[in-house]
Amino acid sequence: MSKKKRRIVEKSLKDLDFEIEKLSNSESDNTKLNKLIDERKELEKEIFSDLSSWETVQLARHPNRPYTLDYINAWCDNFTELHGDKAFADDNAVIAGIGIIDNMKVAIIGQQKGRNTKENIFRNFGMMKPEGYRKALRVMKLAEKFKLPIVTLIDTPGADPGIGAEERGQGYAIANNLFEMASIKTQILSIVIGEGASGGALGIGLCDKMIMLEHTWFSVISPEGCASILWKDSSKAPEAAESLK
Repeated sequence: MSKKKRRIVEKSLKDLDFEIEKLSNSESDNTKLNKLIDERKELEKEIFSDLSSWETVQLARHPNRPYTLDYINAWCDNFTELHGDKAFADDNAVIAGIGIIDNMKVAIIGQQKGRNTKENIFRNFGMMKPEGYRKALRVMKLAEKFKLPIVTLIDTPGADPGIGAEERGQGYAIANNLFEMASIKTQILSIVIGEGASGGALGIGLCDKMIMLEHTWFSVISPEGCASILWKDSSKAPEAAESLK
């Protein structure tokens, strides 16, 4: 589907949403409402059935996608967040704690982005630092001790690339998590809820089972990073996304 045609279809989708909302709030016959809902489903299929790799990347990054805290709030009647790595600091890019899902206690660890500039700065755009990986491992070890299953939610453009993170052992923190997670005796389920780039994602993503939600991606490197290395030009990210499949 061409970009021009996609824009027309997306506008039609928006118009349908408006009509559906209007009919939902009235006491009119449900026949027309159901017909519009079916029409919307078909249009949605048409839009998303022919996405390029780069469009998939952009959808994975869409600011209206649910983030880790949205899932936790939807799943858990009771969630206790745990903070800090007991060595340096608390990393706000990762949420970690114990929750109850359908009467089952689970450890939940997930990368958290922000919905505006202020939140993104606070959450470091979902890019974990060494203390974040240590915090995640601390909660995993706690889960192992009390025989709780672990759920990790992956949504990051990569690990924090700053000098401070490197000075505090970013590479070691990720490698140590991989080493430790490989031998954790409780089950680990990893869910890619957005984007999963490089070791930044793998640092909480080594698991017994991984599932990916629709229009998400998981790769050895981000398209921008790949383009910067191969072509010395991050604007070639769409071509890199195609190469990375």
